[in-house]
Amino acid sequence: MPKTTILDLYKKKSEGKKITVLTAYDYPTALLVDKAGIDVVLVGDSLGMVIQGQQSTLPVTMDEMTYHTKLVSRAAASSFVVADMPFLSYQTSKEEAIRNAGRFLKEAGAEAVKIEGGSSIADTVHAIVESGIPVMAHVGLTPQSVHALGGFKVQGKDEATREKIFADARAIQDAGAFAVVLEAMPAPLAKELTAMLRIPTIGIGAGPGCDGQVLVLHDVLGLFDRFVPKFVKQYAKLGEQALKAIQEYKNEVETGKFPSNEHSFK
Repeated sequence: MPKTTILDLYKKKSEGKKITVLTAYDYPTALLVDKAGIDVVLVGDSLGMVIQGQQSTLPVTMDEMTYHTKLVSRAAASSFVVADMPFLSYQTSKEEAIRNAGRFLKEAGAEAVKIEGGSSIADTVHAIVESGIPVMAHVGLTPQSVHALGGFKVQGKDEATREKIFADARAIQDAGAFAVVLEAMPAPLAKELTAMLRIPTIGIGAGPGCDGQVLVLHDVLGLFDRFVPKFVKQYAKLGEQALKAIQEYKNEVETGKFPSNEHSFK
């Protein structure tokens, strides 16, 4: 399959075809995502929770994100690779934001970066885009602002936050973002935003009216069980299957059943 581009994503929106997005954090999982024909693979800072065991995405560093993006990029023959810019990698200055965003393309092989926030970071988005680096935006529930938002809560349920999300979405579109993630908001609101915006919308906990959907791969495969958000559908229970396999291995080693002659050299 040819490499997916931003133009392909725009075409899907114009034709009413859904865009598929999944996270991946290493070579083997990215290889699976790519072979499945997923349009976009997101190297999410969610790795802080599903890979590192952190309580939030905040501790993840640029060096960690760069490393994981390198692994994913090596596997993504056709999927479009987007790397999450971690907390404090773009908020301090436009110059640092451009430098860090550039690392993902120059060092790690990504095709674009993702930045959380709306109106308050529109100037930064514009500066990065003007530097030749594509930006996917992210509004609604922005996990890096979890403390400011008072927790992982649905956004846009009242008129004030609803209007803020509309303003944020317009601002980042005007700043040059090529797409926007809409997270944890009422489905009717996400549908309105999708109709209003020229750029594709990618929903996560935002209902079926978006141009595409994204989920965390470990949620999809049933590999992360600390909590399961309402918007997650587990398509497999690999965690349970893996535990059973490991327990079986342990038992066979302890009882001398493994390795057998079949698994030994003569």
